[in-house]
Amino acid sequence: MNTQNRLATFTCHNGEKAPLPFPRSEYERRLAALRALMAERDIPVVLLTSMHNIAYFSGFLYCAFGRPYGCVVTQEACTTVSANIDAGQPWRRSIGENVIYTDWARDNYWRAVRDLVGSARRVGIEGDHLTLLQSAKLADFLNAPETVDIADGTMAIRMRKSDVEIALIREGARIADIGGEAVRDAIRVGTREIDVAMAGRDAMEAEIARSHPDSEMRDNWVWFQSGLNTDGAHNPVTTRALQAGDILSLNTFPMISGYYTALERTLFLGEPDAASLKIWEANVAIHELGLSLIKPGMTCAGICDALNTALADMGLLNYRSFGFGHSFGVLSHYYGREAGLELREDVDTVLEPGMVVSMEPMLWIREGQPGAGGYREHDILIVNEDGSENITGFPYGPEHNIVAV
Repeated sequence: MNTQNRLATFTCHNGEKAPLPFPRSEYERRLAALRALMAERDIPVVLLTSMHNIAYFSGFLYCAFGRPYGCVVTQEACTTVSANIDAGQPWRRSIGENVIYTDWARDNYWRAVRDLVGSARRVGIEGDHLTLLQSAKLADFLNAPETVDIADGTMAIRMRKSDVEIALIREGARIADIGGEAVRDAIRVGTREIDVAMAGRDAMEAEIARSHPDSEMRDNWVWFQSGLNTDGAHNPVTTRALQAGDILSLNTFPMISGYYTALERTLFLGEPDAASLKIWEANVAIHELGLSLIKPGMTCAGICDALNTALADMGLLNYRSFGFGHSFGVLSHYYGREAGLELREDVDTVLEPGMVVSMEPMLWIREGQPGAGGYREHDILIVNEDGSENITGFPYGPEHNIVAV
C-alpha cells in the first residue's frame, strides 16, 4: 500500500467537549502556575509526557498501549498530542486543543511535537519520564534544543491541592469506605480472595457511576490478601480460599477520573492468637501516633524519626516494611506519585495546609514466626491550618475487624 500521501498529523473536533473532573477555572489556575514556572526559568515551551502531568494540566488521561503521548504548553496554548487510535476522545476530554498523529510513518508523534514547539531553543521536559530513546528523538526532530528538567517544579505545583481537588479526594475516600464494607461483608471461610475483591470493586464502581456519572469509568481495583499473601502491600489477588484463623488485608482503590484514593485495613477471620494480636495492637498504636503527627510544620523525615523511635522502643523496628505514607492526587499504581511528599527518612518536605497525605504503617512478620503476616492500616489526611482532618471513616483495629467464623 502506498502511504506516501497519508497525513502525518491532523485535527478533528469530533463531537462536543465532555465534562471534565474540574471546572475550567481550575485548569486555568494550574496552567497559570506552570506558565509562571516557565517564565521564572526562561522556558518558552514545555513538552509534558507523563500520564499524571498531562492529566493534571489538560484533563486528558491517556492510555499509551505502546504509543507516546504529549502535551505542549506555551504562554498562549495547551495542546495535547495523541494517537489516531483514540480518535476525537483526547480533544473532548481536554481543556485545550489537540493534534492527532497517524501510524502511517514512524515518528509522526515527533513531527506533531515539532510543529507545535517550532524553533524554540529551550524546551522544558520531564526528566523522570522521558526515556533515553525518546530523548534522542527529541534532539533529532527539534534540532537539539537545550532541555530543562521541570519535573520537580510540576511536582511542587501538584503537591498543594485546591479546594475542588480536595472535594474530589473526599469523595474518593467515601467510596473507598463503601468498597471496604462490601469486602468485609463478603469474607467467610471457603470464599476465594478474588471473589471478595470483586465484591469490593463492584460496590465502588456502582457508587462512582451513581455519584459521578460524567467521570471516566476505569482503573478501580481491590487487593484482598490472606495468610502468607499479606506480606507485601502490593501483592496480587489469588484464588486462595480463606481459612479460619487467617490474617487478612483489605485494600480498596477507587479511581475517579485519574484521582486515586485508598483504604487499607488488617482483619482476622476468627479470633487471632496472642502473638498476632500483640503485633496488630502495636501497629495500631503506631498508626494512631502517626495520625497525631500530621500537621503543618512537621517534616516528612521528622514524622518518620518519631515513628521509628516508637517502634524501636517496642522492639519492632526490624519488622517495619516501607515508608509511612504518601501524597494523593493524580495518582495510580502505574502513574503519578509525588515523591517529594512521601513520609520517608530522606524527604525533608515541610507539611503545609492543602497537602493530602496517608498514614499507613506496616509491620511484616515472616512465615514460621509467631504472629506471621503483614499488618497495615491506612487513613487519608488533609493538612489544614490547625492540624489535619482524617477523611477515612472505616474503623480499624481488633475491636472492629475480627470477622466471626
